[in-house]
Amino acid sequence: MKRVGQDTLKVSRFLEVDGKTYWYFSLSEAEKTLGSLKHLPHTLKILLENILRFENGHTFTIDHAKSLVKWQDHFHSSSEVPFRPSRILMQDLTGVPAVVDLAAMREGMMTLKGDPQKVNPLIPVDLVIDHSVMVDYAGSSKAFQENITLEFIRNAERYAFLRWGQKAFQEFFVVPPDTGICHQINLEYIAKVVWTKDEEDHTYAYPDTLFGTDSHTTMVNGLGVLGWGVGGIEAEAAMLGQATTMLLPDVIGFRLTGKLSGTVTATDLVLTITEMLRKKGVVGKFVEFYGPALNSLPLSTRATIANMAPEYGATCGYFPVDRQTLDYLRLTGKTEHQIELVEAYMKAQGMFRDVYSPEPMFTDTLQLDISTVVPSVSGPSRPQDRVALVDAQVAFEKVLTNTFHIPEQEHHAIYKVQDETFSLEHGSIVIAAITSCTNTSNTEVMIAAGLLAKKAHALGLQKKPWVKTSLAPGSKVVTEYLERAGLIESLNSLGFNLVGYGCTTCIGNSGPLAENIVDIIESNQLVVSAVLSGNRNFEGRISPNVKANYLASPPLVVAYALVGTLKKDIIKEPLGISKEGKAIYLKDIWPTPQEVASTIAVAVTKEEFRKGYNQITKGSKEWQSLSVTVGSQTYDWLDESTYVRNPPYFKNISLLPVPRKHIKGASILALLGDNVTTDHISPAGAIREDSPAGKYLTDHGVSVEAFNSYGARRGNHEVMVRGTFANIRIRNEMVPEIEGGYTKHYPSNKVNTMYDVAMLYQKENIPLIIIGGKEYGMGSSRDWAAKGTNLLGIKAVIVESFERIHRSNLVGMGILPLVFEEGTTRKTLALKGDEKIDIENTDKLNPRQKLNMLIRYSDGFIRKVPLICRIDTQEEVDYYQHGGILPYVLRSMAQ
Repeated sequence: MKRVGQDTLKVSRFLEVDGKTYWYFSLSEAEKTLGSLKHLPHTLKILLENILRFENGHTFTIDHAKSLVKWQDHFHSSSEVPFRPSRILMQDLTGVPAVVDLAAMREGMMTLKGDPQKVNPLIPVDLVIDHSVMVDYAGSSKAFQENITLEFIRNAERYAFLRWGQKAFQEFFVVPPDTGICHQINLEYIAKVVWTKDEEDHTYAYPDTLFGTDSHTTMVNGLGVLGWGVGGIEAEAAMLGQATTMLLPDVIGFRLTGKLSGTVTATDLVLTITEMLRKKGVVGKFVEFYGPALNSLPLSTRATIANMAPEYGATCGYFPVDRQTLDYLRLTGKTEHQIELVEAYMKAQGMFRDVYSPEPMFTDTLQLDISTVVPSVSGPSRPQDRVALVDAQVAFEKVLTNTFHIPEQEHHAIYKVQDETFSLEHGSIVIAAITSCTNTSNTEVMIAAGLLAKKAHALGLQKKPWVKTSLAPGSKVVTEYLERAGLIESLNSLGFNLVGYGCTTCIGNSGPLAENIVDIIESNQLVVSAVLSGNRNFEGRISPNVKANYLASPPLVVAYALVGTLKKDIIKEPLGISKEGKAIYLKDIWPTPQEVASTIAVAVTKEEFRKGYNQITKGSKEWQSLSVTVGSQTYDWLDESTYVRNPPYFKNISLLPVPRKHIKGASILALLGDNVTTDHISPAGAIREDSPAGKYLTDHGVSVEAFNSYGARRGNHEVMVRGTFANIRIRNEMVPEIEGGYTKHYPSNKVNTMYDVAMLYQKENIPLIIIGGKEYGMGSSRDWAAKGTNLLGIKAVIVESFERIHRSNLVGMGILPLVFEEGTTRKTLALKGDEKIDIENTDKLNPRQKLNMLIRYSDGFIRKVPLICRIDTQEEVDYYQHGGILPYVLRSMAQ
């Protein structure tokens, strides 16, 4: 046993694994000083180990460790603790702007007369290119290669830039496109559960933890790896050595008992859990699963549940390490040495769960007997809006009336599609997609979808001709085991051909619908539908032509493609007629648990995983043929580029920050309601020709066909600032008669796009604010939702409550996040948007202090309103004073 330093809890011990010695920072030794950790949640044990390992008397201290253990006194704490993840995970939509920022920081370092080589990741960074493939082609054997060809035509410049980054930066690894989804690759390949590092004379073992620049980073929580989604801004700071300071979270225990019934899938379970936790309210909290059901709950089901933590609002959805974890590591091809290390380390630290483990104590608990879960879907626009499958038809009819305001007499009107033999109506399903990391990582539901397709094909059933079908697995392993199981041909026969390996429909990359189908939808304002096996179904996200989006399990996606409408009870009514003329019902082709299990036993093996990841870094011939300039410390920015441009964040940066001023005479750019998502603030989908971003691209010689998406253009701040608040479904209460990104300029009273009005205010040197409702910024951890807000000239965002990641991102971009006191809203203040706003004392901030807002109404009345500053920690105060986290880090490095 080795004691490091004086007056410290940093006590290291060692363990032997197969003849190799690993040192670790012992929780049991720290327990002798701190007190019992027996009932501390596993997630907090991981945070405690992090404090012990990095303890330095300054950023990480004994007091931090004591406050964490003291959490057990009330199962709640207002204390702050630091945290440094072991690694960073990125996808390309967030990864490109992060690498742009790093390249810009190198130039900023040169401006400050520092060494640009200091700007390098200090911990491993894995970037998986998975968000750029679009479903332009579907339903044919050529679709996969055709989509890849288009993908490289659109994104060659971005991809070449990432290859430059891989060469230019240390500890930066890129997984080429058309390989898989970052979260599934993380789960199946990158994650180790226990990480190791050689330091001086020892090899140290410690928990595998991470930040990911995508909210669904939480999927790896199912493997016992603690990680969560952060904005690219926060991830960049972490990779540059900055600790993240966080308020000690409440930990909600979710006790699972029982077993799933034969007709219920992991998707049904996660939709039920999402509904329950959203009702409970777990925003900003950890959720930790426990209970006897875990003894038999497969790892793939755990990963499905953990994946949707952003949908139920939690920071993470954690499952502790146990035998199921070890079995999954073995299945996915990890070495026996690594598996033995995981078991030995977790047991030594009291982090291994078995039937004899004491149950942790939590802030609060929920319980679910999973045998009570029923088949379900969720929609039409929120993942938590679960509907039992038996009620889905009736529920959709109500949605037509109550949500989309379609008169009942129009519910069943039929509209003939030009040049086709079929017609469309409200509720017609025009997209059926097996997509997204949530379910394509789950072997049970993917095999079930294949088996259902096989039975349907054998009976002669076909998908409806108006349904665009697609299969986008999360890794090549999926196609390997579907092929081995003999299910690929059946899926292909129903139009579920491989379209790509990536986050396609779920991120809005569903591709175009047929022109005659779009014409009939638009000319008759039809409420048509998409059914997808994803995790996100927000309005305006899946397709600009589709208003009602429903989440469902992969086998249900296939079943809905057969019926082609949501206005059919697919439990009671036949899915179709067999070639023998017999009515076929869902129960006739639904695979039994035994069929699924026996197929998995034969088809899903260690060899499939090893084969799928054998040449993960090689990439396609298109990737290998990219031309890349190597060897330069800084990037050679191209003036004509419309994809990658040098952002203005570090232009004329000084070694000392410019003091922040009071916010005076600010205008309101937008009055927004509840549940404004990062999709509303910074869309990732199609760029409209008549939008400010579309006009910018047209002015720069880009044809409409080459616009690509907002997500693909995130390396160009000129496009992204024009896309901020440009979602076609956003509603600004200042212009209630208009849907989309519009606002009103005062005092002229002229209506224009948010971007154009913001630029007019900038010319007038008038600061801006945004005012909103509850859960502002929910959804993907999209840093451009904060970056674009900054570039529009918005100085503060005032709402009733924030989603965790977006609040952090706003601070990271030097924007003041403020919340109303309980009972105060934009409505109780009777705000119209023509008021002028002052916010006092913003130059001398303390965490969570109260500030006063002065509202100057148009009739001359002045009202003082108290606000709570949601800059939560002293380090965030420092970030704000420096104008953001990246200028703060850059100045620190330069000094």
